[in-house]
Amino acid sequence: MPQKKRENKWRATRLAGMISLLMILLVAALAWPQASQPGMPPTRPRTRDIGLKVGVLPPGPLNAITDVAGVRVGHTTIIKGDDIRTGVTAILPHAGNLFREKVPGAVFVGNGFGKLMGSTQIYELGEIETPILLTSTLSVPRVADALLDYMLALPGNEDVRSVNPLVAETNDGYLNDIRGRHITRDDVLAAIRGARDGPVEEGTVGAGTGTVAFGWKGGIGTSSRRLPKGMGGYTIGVLVQSNFGGILSIAGAPVGQELGQYYLKQELQQAGTALNNSPWLNPELPRADGSIIMVVATDAPVDARNLRRMAARAIMGLARTGAAGSNGSGDYAIAFSTAPELRVRPATPSAPAQIALVTNDAMSPLFEAVIEATEEAIYNSLFRATAVTGMGHTVEALPLDKTIQILREHRVVAK
Repeated sequence: MPQKKRENKWRATRLAGMISLLMILLVAALAWPQASQPGMPPTRPRTRDIGLKVGVLPPGPLNAITDVAGVRVGHTTIIKGDDIRTGVTAILPHAGNLFREKVPGAVFVGNGFGKLMGSTQIYELGEIETPILLTSTLSVPRVADALLDYMLALPGNEDVRSVNPLVAETNDGYLNDIRGRHITRDDVLAAIRGARDGPVEEGTVGAGTGTVAFGWKGGIGTSSRRLPKGMGGYTIGVLVQSNFGGILSIAGAPVGQELGQYYLKQELQQAGTALNNSPWLNPELPRADGSIIMVVATDAPVDARNLRRMAARAIMGLARTGAAGSNGSGDYAIAFSTAPELRVRPATPSAPAQIALVTNDAMSPLFEAVIEATEEAIYNSLFRATAVTGMGHTVEALPLDKTIQILREHRVVAK
């Protein structure tokens, strides 16, 4: 064989070998246990992966809030040292300039022990003009300040003198050095600028990094529902930041009781009427205080009045999971519509457009969709979350093997 052909063959063989090696490394990287990589989505399943179906309506293709066209979600997860376990989650109703193209929105308060910055103007005007940011309680002002920086810097906002930043929170102080207020401007901007459509990371990510729900690790969860064409064909998506307590029920199965972790267990044991004598993993955590933020998105042309009614139904989905709605729990729902015809743009002298809104009589399927998607989003926040240690505490993830066994015994999932 001529020398040149031998060299060409050698080069081709070497190139093929390098490509094979790169493929092996790529597969290995993808297969590496994600739970060991902070901020990466865990390998734990979602609720539907185990055969659990919540409600009667079908989900969207991703079963996520991003099934609503245009909605984007971004996270910044902050895990540093032994005690910093926090983050930011950003929900963008659309990819444009929200101040110049506001969306109709509403807020519903189930229990007002919380800090929902921007809520009063939304209640008054029925408009959302910034991304919706979720974070840690004591970081709300700093996150809002960074959000203002982002909004004021957008092209077209050079003359803006008033912006209503929408920032919600839950308290992650059990696992996170909350007093340190470690979230920076860059962290906030990264969450906003990194927001994408497509699959949404869940569990121990973003604003859910340090949260606790029902005594287990809580976090970010999402779900969606799509109505049949005869009901409008609309999509409804929900994203939650779960950090609350109660007596966990999954699709009606008394999971919290049978696992022996539930609110008032110790008090009932002392009174001699405990529902279950299984050992409590962490005696500091059987409490109902906490918070949950529920963000509801839809492409249905719904005005602020009916969006508030939709937000109220998120509380019903929350109740189905066994939430206690305690005195110290901040339970908030934020709802918005992405329908382009409803966007609020700078005033023009032209006559107002005639817009066909969803009528009151046609709202009931949307209400059911919110209830089902909220319930499933909360379950996903628990299923996908992984154990976290911080501030000298460890919060375990919901034990899925035992949970699935309970669900099978109660015929919630197939055996």
